[in-house]
Amino acid sequence: MRRFLAILAVIVVVAAAGTAVAVTQLSHGHDKLPKISAYSNGHLTRVGPFRYCPVLNLNDCTQSGSQGELRVNKEHPVQLSVPAEIARAPWRLLRVYENPIDTTLSLYRPNTTLAVTIPTVDPQRGRLTGIAVQLLTLVQDQNGDVFDLPHAEWSVRTVWPDKAQPAP
Repeated sequence: MRRFLAILAVIVVVAAAGTAVAVTQLSHGHDKLPKISAYSNGHLTRVGPFRYCPVLNLNDCTQSGSQGELRVNKEHPVQLSVPAEIARAPWRLLRVYENPIDTTLSLYRPNTTLAVTIPTVDPQRGRLTGIAVQLLTLVQDQNGDVFDLPHAEWSVRTVWPDKAQPAP
């Protein structure tokens, strides 16, 4: 009888371990795309891509529409962090401010930058309203002109204290 109970206990432990491994693998299958992180003044947001296309097929895109939201103020900059999956390719950072004189673009070469500090206020453009990280693909049009297009984009919207909604 003890031997039967011991064998049964081993079967239960093995089944539980197998279930845990299967659940972990299934959950990772849904979360394969990289996420960016943005932090400011004690607030953190992690967000997956708003739009993601395979590099070789810009017509086969997944459009999640998910946008991060980060509470900010004028005293604390945004600390942006991108994972190695993004940083090992050329990537572009767009900074959008209230006064759209122009969009501030920064281009980062492969394997050079994992984190960027972004001021929340620009003297000419006003307050930061959002940021976007883009992975770029070179494409050629029918005229033979070559230019870059984003094949993936992550987006974070800033929320200022005077624009924040009251807690329920």
